[in-house]
Amino acid sequence: MAPKRKTKKTAKKIPEKYIGPNDLEAKYKRSVLDIAVLEDRIALQGEFVRKVKSDRVDLRRCMKDMEQKLEHERQDHRDINSDLSRQYKTMQMELSSKVKRLEKEVSQLKGELVLCQDELKKEKRDREHVEQQKDDIISELNHKLVNMEMDYERILHETLDSLTSQLSVAQKGWRSESTELHQNHKDMLSEFGLTALDI
Repeated sequence: MAPKRKTKKTAKKIPEKYIGPNDLEAKYKRSVLDIAVLEDRIALQGEFVRKVKSDRVDLRRCMKDMEQKLEHERQDHRDINSDLSRQYKTMQMELSSKVKRLEKEVSQLKGELVLCQDELKKEKRDREHVEQQKDDIISELNHKLVNMEMDYERILHETLDSLTSQLSVAQKGWRSESTELHQNHKDMLSEFGLTALDI
């Protein structure tokens, strides 16, 4: 904004009287001073105008730079938004694909789980059946073992009784034979003049 120009106050005109040479010289000097002051003022205002014009050029250049920067920032912002939007869509598609794949995998795993549970139930039934058979066989074998023990015990007692009776009969036979043998040997020793104590 241009500075307000100061208006020069003009002195009230003095009614014209006789003007002497001194008055004319004083007026001349005052006019010269006024002209010098006005020239200085004009020079200052010219300098001020030049400075304002220079500032206006600088401001326009600065404003143009700022507008270019703003346009670059807007373009960067648009590019970033576009890139982020593209990345978001890509991630959304990937996530959607991953979700579908995982849902399919979960469905497949559930099917496998049902099959495994059925197989596990069958295996449990088979194992229980096998254990029952094994328990039955063990029980039957224990029963047979008890019967065999009883049979062996009976056979052993019969055999021992038979052996005892046979030994008793044999013992009686050996005693008579040994007595007879003993007597024969004694007789033979006595023929040689020996006694049983000498041997």
